[in-house]
Amino acid sequence: MSTQLPQQSDADAEVESDAEEAPSKGDLRRERKRQRAAEAEAEREAEEGERAAANENTREILVFRFDPEVEGKQEPRFDEFHVPFEKGMTVLDALIYARDHFDSSLTFRHSCRQAVCGSDAMFVNGQQRLACKTQISELSDPVRIEPLPHADVRKDLVVDMQHFYDQMDAVEPFFDPDELPEDELAEQRQSRENREKVKMSTRCIWCGACMSSCNIAAGDNQYLGPAAINKAYRFAMDDREGEDRTEERLEILEQEHGVWRCQTQFSCTEVCPKDIPLTEHIQELKREAVKNNLKFW
Repeated sequence: MSTQLPQQSDADAEVESDAEEAPSKGDLRRERKRQRAAEAEAEREAEEGERAAANENTREILVFRFDPEVEGKQEPRFDEFHVPFEKGMTVLDALIYARDHFDSSLTFRHSCRQAVCGSDAMFVNGQQRLACKTQISELSDPVRIEPLPHADVRKDLVVDMQHFYDQMDAVEPFFDPDELPEDELAEQRQSRENREKVKMSTRCIWCGACMSSCNIAAGDNQYLGPAAINKAYRFAMDDREGEDRTEERLEILEQEHGVWRCQTQFSCTEVCPKDIPLTEHIQELKREAVKNNLKFW
């Protein structure tokens, strides 16, 4: 018995080969469907990658907006901006980018950009801060930027500072000795110890952050406030001013809306961008006021 298989004819082999090489219409549709799905998945992954890269390189800021002179902007609101993030970027840098690239009407104060002028104090993520000193990298998203609380808003992030300046002027913030040297060019020397005592108080940059954080100032419009009292401390504790002038300063400070209104909450000290121990200075002036009124007979 032969085990040899019958040989397949050339015609049958050709038909069989054609059947294997020519896919059906259903196979073609399924293949096209798989290709479209693969292309869509690749596109989706690319978009997600772009979004992830964008999120890593941008920061979201929410900026308070208000303009009483423009119809449609008289109702306070928050505008959202996405700004490119760079190492070392400050809140002020982000605001400047948003103004220059997205909305030229965005209004805020700034000047030196070195935490010296005090013009860009704002309420950032729930705390009074200098915008030029505050690093974006240290804040959580979104970075919420508002004008200083307890002050009238003029436009966007700009507040009316006139009341603050009036309180500063009320304590007569200038050096005023009882006697002047006969020689106009003679120095009025200060001891090293006395300079160290008043040194921190001289760092005030009139930014108004402490006044904005003070609950007493918020409820008492006549309260001198921590910045003004600190300025008075700087001169009252200066040994170069005579006893008579120091007594006059203490009389200003011990009035009803002076040092005795302070409730020692330390909120002013916490927000001061120059780390001035404002609350300690106020307490020391309270002690001086008490001693000033003591009578011994």
